[in-house]
Amino acid sequence: MGQLDWEEMGRDEQIEFLMDEYGEEIKRLVFTYVKDHSAAEDLTQEIFITIYLKLDSFAGKSSIKTWIYSIAINKCKDHLKSWHVRKMTVQENIKEFLKSNRRGPHDEVLEKFESEWIVNHVLKLAMPYREVILLYYYKHLSIKEVGEILAISESTVKVRLHRGREKLRKSLEQMERGEVNG
Repeated sequence: MGQLDWEEMGRDEQIEFLMDEYGEEIKRLVFTYVKDHSAAEDLTQEIFITIYLKLDSFAGKSSIKTWIYSIAINKCKDHLKSWHVRKMTVQENIKEFLKSNRRGPHDEVLEKFESEWIVNHVLKLAMPYREVILLYYYKHLSIKEVGEILAISESTVKVRLHRGREKLRKSLEQMERGEVNG
């Protein structure tokens, strides 16, 4: 879509376009933070309301995608800091995650073991490592884009990617040796 097309659209058309273009992607991103499908849907709605309200303030200094991701990540972090979320237990999150993944035949579950193991361990990483790994590997953003979204330098992104990969490698080695540390 050209700049002229965007400027000719009304605000309602712009938000509709952004929801069509980024809605599912943002919902999946939000889920990686909150690990709850219902909360991810609610937060995604809140994010697009915020985008709608702030659409006029988009200065074009970054791409619309990085601007939307920044809003989404900030909303997720605010949500995770809230009293309600702090009161939820890790056990409840795990139960919900397991329920959402019991949908396929036994063979399908076995085939996905390695992929699910990686996802589970990425989701267990501390937030600074988790978010750069998710944005870089799962959302296929460049190191520069990840830095813009998280408001950190490219070198910090690289360091966090390296440390996150090291933590995952150590977890994999422990699993291969039969050590289980949760």
